[in-house]
Amino acid sequence: MKIFLMMKYKAFSLTIENYVANLAFNQPEKANALDTPDWIEMQQIFESLSNDKNVRVIILSGNGKHFCAGINLAALMGVQQNAQTSCEARKREDIREFIYLLQNTITSIEKCKKPVLAAIHNGCIGGAVDLIAACDMRYCTQDAYFTIKEITLGLVADIGTLQRLPKIIQPGIVAEMAYTGRKVYGPEAAQIGLVNKAYTDKAEMMEAVNNIAKQIAEKSPLCIRGTKEVLLYQRDHSVEDGLQYIANYNAAMLLSKDIQEAMSANFEKRTAIFED
Repeated sequence: MKIFLMMKYKAFSLTIENYVANLAFNQPEKANALDTPDWIEMQQIFESLSNDKNVRVIILSGNGKHFCAGINLAALMGVQQNAQTSCEARKREDIREFIYLLQNTITSIEKCKKPVLAAIHNGCIGGAVDLIAACDMRYCTQDAYFTIKEITLGLVADIGTLQRLPKIIQPGIVAEMAYTGRKVYGPEAAQIGLVNKAYTDKAEMMEAVNNIAKQIAEKSPLCIRGTKEVLLYQRDHSVEDGLQYIANYNAAMLLSKDIQEAMSANFEKRTAIFED
């Protein structure tokens, strides 16, 4: 099935073709920094793509010079400035709700039923590190750099980096990045496992990532969704818990038509055709 869709958003561009959604930050004039409405829009997009039968895999990239500069500092400063009440408790309640808003956007990437592949070039700064930590796989260019910028702004990172990154790379490396705010460039990011691979330039990266996405899109969508669910469960549980979970999962899902179709396609040396 070949379908092509292009959708317009304020802060993003989105195209869907052959079950692959290419979602890009699209505010290059400000290094793809995100204002508060942009975070809300992003959550709405991922929740929509999660249930879109035309989508089986998502590529997240950035248009312009940088991948993403994280949260717009004006939006961050505006939280304090816009507090209209003289009650300190209510001011702090507003700040907490703002943090939850950002956290929920990041979590919508993780909860999306479809695998999300981050394709990162040049700057991946501050809140953008939180974003890519919630993706299933990460790829970058050699000139890409990752920085937990919050420490240089007098902040403690609070929307996912310190919670997710130690599950991806060694905790000591996370601590070094979080304490110093230093830039980790593409080759080092690949060496420490922050990304799967670093490519020479953006064109080479996007071609490679689209090929990986195409391979995923050809697999059983039911099994891809199940695999993501099981991987996320295993991340936060013991091996024994994980084995019990997958046993229960497959007891419920193993009798799908997809097994027969996959075996037939393999025997007949053709591409399998699966229901969405």
